[in-house]
Amino acid sequence: MDKFMIKPTTLLYQTCKEFAADMNLCENDLIITNEYIYDPNFKNLNLKCATMFQEKYGAGEPSDEMVEHMYRDMPKNVKRIIAIGGGTVLDISKLFALKKPSPVLELFDGKLPYEKDKELILVPTTCGTGSEVTNVSVLALISRNTKKGLAVDELYGDTAILIPELLKSLPFKVFATSSIDALTHAVESCLSPKANEATRMFSYRAIEKILKGYLIIRDKGPEARAGLMEDFLLASNYAGIAFGNAGCAAVHALSYPLGAKYHVPHGESNYAMFTGVMNCYMTIKSDGEIATMNTFIAGLLDCKVKDVYVELEKLLNIVLPKKALHEYGVNQEDLREFTSSVMVNQGRLMANNFVVLDADAVYGIYQTLF
Repeated sequence: MDKFMIKPTTLLYQTCKEFAADMNLCENDLIITNEYIYDPNFKNLNLKCATMFQEKYGAGEPSDEMVEHMYRDMPKNVKRIIAIGGGTVLDISKLFALKKPSPVLELFDGKLPYEKDKELILVPTTCGTGSEVTNVSVLALISRNTKKGLAVDELYGDTAILIPELLKSLPFKVFATSSIDALTHAVESCLSPKANEATRMFSYRAIEKILKGYLIIRDKGPEARAGLMEDFLLASNYAGIAFGNAGCAAVHALSYPLGAKYHVPHGESNYAMFTGVMNCYMTIKSDGEIATMNTFIAGLLDCKVKDVYVELEKLLNIVLPKKALHEYGVNQEDLREFTSSVMVNQGRLMANNFVVLDADAVYGIYQTLF
């Protein structure tokens, strides 16, 4: 039986002013964001609600320590949380919509009840995570030296808001890593055994929008992205809908130890694993949905199907040059540690692989990419 769900209501506003007026923000609302986002876009609107700036509690990707520090300072009597930011802000804010998000390690271990008691509005400021339409929150668990995702229905937002204006000042590196993350979401959800005709419709549309955008950037230069922000924001949203239903898989699973230990940005760590995982799949099974997807991508890139990953990597390298794992500081001993971490901690993701990958296959992918 096929299953498909789009949980949050999604709204599109062209400007922040239009969004703020329509939301009627008040004293019982809490905006969680970054100061560099809030000041140019919202400060002059003189909003009545409280604000928290995530960067005051730590830099980089979300962690259990960051969540605990922010939760201690969170205002009381909050009835509505408005999260405006990238994956870090959105993933943290989802947890704060729960009645009891702390101790966060116990929450991620399933020892606390998942009870939502606040309305949650999610506003992405990058074109990558698709987190505004998923029920997933991913944290670096510092004491365990890994990253882990929590996926429960109580983490869905009530409303997802798309505002292309918020992406206009996005640095190119952030645009690159976030949009490649969205591409990975689309590809992995397309190949997932949980995928169906409805989810793949969103996967393929996201792939198409992203790759067509990259081709324009290749031909016209990085500044050409300015006119593509709504397309990339929609592509990220579509990919989020797809993987929110069908799941991500080995690319994400293998990227988590790299991101956790060497603090590689999430989208970049995904790209480091991307073609390695795809090529491994092909050695095990080259027909079925992966053949359909490869033909689709080859058509977009105007190349032969047998060359699709080579040509895809050429295109992606224009947006974000790929590095070997050793260039991030990874050593040979890490490869065994990473493999063990994937097999022990990432079962939720590995269950969505196009084909079954055992520890030897995972270690082999790491070796190939080293």
